[in-house]
Amino acid sequence: MLPTPKKFFLTAAAAEGHSELTAFDNALLAGKIGNINLLKVSSILPPAAEYDPDLVIPPGSLVPTAYGYICSDVPGELIAAAVGVGFSEDTFGVIMETAGRCSRDEVVAKIESMLREAFISRGMELKDMKIAAVEHRVEKVGCALAAVPMYY
Repeated sequence: MLPTPKKFFLTAAAAEGHSELTAFDNALLAGKIGNINLLKVSSILPPAAEYDPDLVIPPGSLVPTAYGYICSDVPGELIAAAVGVGFSEDTFGVIMETAGRCSRDEVVAKIESMLREAFISRGMELKDMKIAAVEHRVEKVGCALAAVPMYY
């Protein structure tokens, strides 16, 4: 069993590659999470988790991460990804992620809406939110990625 993460950060990055997998890997590297093992998690930020934008995670670590991404091999296509964390006053937070064939502004608006809805659904008051987003115009094979890695 993994311990409950105590720290987190948000990242959003885009990159090109020769294939969708290498574009994804290059986006991970650009987002400073390319040398860790992502464990995909859903939408809850643990209570009292501390935002640490300078968090350094050792290579090879198993890292609970909420993330969204999109890859495309259509030159000229606009792709975007975003992730957001909604904060309550004194309990857990909620994470939402999205990606699509659209602009950065569109994914940011979608994240804001999803966070508001998630807090309403839980009967909680949304005190604040942090959002990271990126858009990318595909050259050959591109990837847009947004993530919230959580660590100990």
